[in-house]
Amino acid sequence: MRVDDLSLTDFRSYPRLEVAFGPGPHVVVGSNAAGKTNLLEAMVVLSRGGSHRARSDQELIRWGAPVSRLEAVVSSEPASQATNRLEVALAAPGAGVRAQKRIRVNGVGRRADALGDVLRTVLFAPESMALVSGSPSLRRDELDLLASQLRPAHGRALATYGRALSQRNSLLRLIREGSADRDQLPYWDRVLVEEGGAIVEGRLVVLGELEDALAGAHLEIAPGESPLAVAYETNAPARPGETPADALRRRLRETAEKEAWNGQTLVGPHRDDIRFILGGRDAASYGSRGQQRSIILAFKLAELDLLARRDGVAPLLLLDDVFSELDPDRRAHLVRRIGALPQAFITTTALEDLDPALVAESTAWRVAPGRLERIP
Repeated sequence: MRVDDLSLTDFRSYPRLEVAFGPGPHVVVGSNAAGKTNLLEAMVVLSRGGSHRARSDQELIRWGAPVSRLEAVVSSEPASQATNRLEVALAAPGAGVRAQKRIRVNGVGRRADALGDVLRTVLFAPESMALVSGSPSLRRDELDLLASQLRPAHGRALATYGRALSQRNSLLRLIREGSADRDQLPYWDRVLVEEGGAIVEGRLVVLGELEDALAGAHLEIAPGESPLAVAYETNAPARPGETPADALRRRLRETAEKEAWNGQTLVGPHRDDIRFILGGRDAASYGSRGQQRSIILAFKLAELDLLARRDGVAPLLLLDDVFSELDPDRRAHLVRRIGALPQAFITTTALEDLDPALVAESTAWRVAPGRLERIP
């Protein structure tokens, strides 16, 4: 997949930007806070409908502007020579528009999950470096993003589950305070069980599909290390004959008194985790820094492979200042993969920090506040 043309209006640090990109790697150079990450973030928004780092869409609108618009012309090769136009418009509160977010694909209003059918992205950012040992939410989010790009229904289940979880937690707090009755819980329990069961099933399916690609990528990157596997840890393990929804329903019954006392939902996929197992041991606890770096890079390369298998079209790779986190051998593996992709974007503060072979085959750009200029 390729972004051929990108247009930004009042997005983050860009009052107005219109730029055309060719195929192959693109290196974006600039000082910290100049707008490199904002450029990659715009492509993430156009592929997912939301940012990977903003707490709300309002943060994406340039300060003082009423509306932010992002547009891109995207082509897919080799499956099709046709192009598609994506548009995401974000309105600030009180901007006088009926919707705070509007998404269009080829001029037709669509939901956010339709964007992934046109533009799929794999993002490798500094926060990715905590994937193995960081918070479980990092691993859940990474898996859910991949699952949502492979199966749009997964994203819809996550959205419905999130709304139901928020409502149920509010109700549990009222029950704890004596301001509501427990007979209001069954409705939210039903939604939680149905959508939560679907989320767990989707995660397990994607992990099963990912496992071979992950093991293969890890063997390529670290041939001398122990085999790598991945395990799903749930707080609602299914008993023989149970589906994930059955198990969650049972666990909600078992924890009902404790939840009423605590005023929050204590079981469900929002509390599950994914573990990377290296040679039979948890890599978060026993893996060295170098081993964890190999696992993270292998995960990203496996993500690329799995998304490409969906329809034979490789996704867009976005690398946000991560080369400095990798040693020369791991950088070399990444450079080889980048060269085989239709397009990739790499940010850095200095060209000297990148592999010379990558720089030689890349189109270079310099970013300054509000501007992007090609380097001759």
